[in-house]
Amino acid sequence: MKTLLLPSICISLFLIGPLVSSDAGDWYRWRGPDVNGISNETDWNAKWSDDGPKRLWKAKIGTGFSSITIAEGRVYSMGNSGRGRGTEKDTIFCFDALTGKNIWSYSYESKLDPKYYDGGTSATPTIDGNHVYTLSKDGLLICFEAFNGKVVWQKSVSKAIKSKRPMWGYASSPLVIDNYLYVNVGTYGTCLDKKTGEIIWQTGKAASGYSSFVPYVRGGQDELVLFAADEVVGINPKDGKKKWGYQWKTKYGVNSADPILVGDKVFISSGYDRGCALLKVDGAKVTKIWENKNMCNHFNACVLIDGYLYGFSGNTGRGTLRCLEMATGKMQWEEKSFGGFGALKAIGKKLLIISNQGELVVADSNPKTFTEISRAQVTGPKCWTTPVFSNGRVYCRNSRGDLICLDLGSK
Repeated sequence: MKTLLLPSICISLFLIGPLVSSDAGDWYRWRGPDVNGISNETDWNAKWSDDGPKRLWKAKIGTGFSSITIAEGRVYSMGNSGRGRGTEKDTIFCFDALTGKNIWSYSYESKLDPKYYDGGTSATPTIDGNHVYTLSKDGLLICFEAFNGKVVWQKSVSKAIKSKRPMWGYASSPLVIDNYLYVNVGTYGTCLDKKTGEIIWQTGKAASGYSSFVPYVRGGQDELVLFAADEVVGINPKDGKKKWGYQWKTKYGVNSADPILVGDKVFISSGYDRGCALLKVDGAKVTKIWENKNMCNHFNACVLIDGYLYGFSGNTGRGTLRCLEMATGKMQWEEKSFGGFGALKAIGKKLLIISNQGELVVADSNPKTFTEISRAQVTGPKCWTTPVFSNGRVYCRNSRGDLICLDLGSK
């Protein structure tokens, strides 16, 4: 499928420039600064009235499941539009975090590609200083100037390495470390120079999985861990060579949930009733500690708090929220009040959950029982995208492109 080629950019000139100062609460990449889905902010309100938290603004961003990133007072996300109205296109949006006013947007031709679901964009924009990086379902990687949306460079990575497109397109969010830019395109991903888009290394032409790279330091050595189409692997970030691997085949090659790493342990989980496992990595040797079907993450990874995993298990429409003890794989509890699916992150030791039907929920990370604190209807279905919390505000979207910003600042 051809991507790109009629780009358009729209900028509100009076909004260019810093809007609010950079804050420690910025959420500038997929799963946050620590790449674990957990915010360390403390100045927020977990309890609200029956009316729910105050809505600050709402915007339309098009069909898709891309999450949200925030830095320097700007909010970035993506969506697809134009179905039935001529040319279908992806659009990257940049909004003022406080007011929701559109600062800039950039569009390029891209098919909606609704294969057994709504379709639209999958990857989340990554912010790195003065630049933003996005990846399309067809493997088009674009570097923008963060403040005004000017394209610095663009490259069809999939065409450059001649890789096979996964069934539902590329979904990994770009990862930036120093001068390197990593995307899950090709067998075990591809590395580029973030300033120029020049390919530094590649790992093969096979269809990729749908997860994003997770950076890690193991035994004093830098490592990138990736859930590929048929295995989980540890990659040398300098040259792309595989350091270790463990085969994990899932129906349709849908390994989507990012691995969770603690010490020498790696937790992996997949949907389609594949289940989960805890692995131990010792050099190139990988040993399975346990495997069961108590957690089947279809899309989004769990969060790990005090040795317990919290996440949605089961395919869309049949999913439930579960808590597992990581050391043993034992299921602690199951909660079925989320309409068959949802997504979550954590703020400290509290869970921030969006239900499939658009209910926002705060709950304690209690391994003994599900302990709800607050619940309110904040948007409409279908909500499969992880909510984001940044600087006292929560951002949620649904598949049809309703993006909302809610105030959770302390009272």
